[in-house]
Amino acid sequence: MAKYLFAYHGGGMPETPEQQAEVMAAWEAWYGALGASIVDGGAPTMPTTTVAADGSSSASSNPVSGYSVVSADSLEDALAKASGCPIRDAGGSVEVGELIEM
Repeated sequence: MAKYLFAYHGGGMPETPEQQAEVMAAWEAWYGALGASIVDGGAPTMPTTTVAADGSSSASSNPVSGYSVVSADSLEDALAKASGCPIRDAGGSVEVGELIEM
């Protein structure tokens, strides 16, 4: 079974404790549904910066807001698993890429 990086983009921080609890419950339910497919639950990130080929840096135009590593039978399987990600409910997206074993 291959491993896939799920890079989360966008979304937002809930404003109230009630909203925070609701969002956490949605993530816990999604992780629960993925079960043993979760290789690394990952973590959210602080705002990101991109370093260009010339060495200059700037705020990322499509910043990563977090990541997870998930095992799946195929890209199609990984995409199906990503389609249930709660970040989509917050207007965000999930970028999926197969990791290369080295």
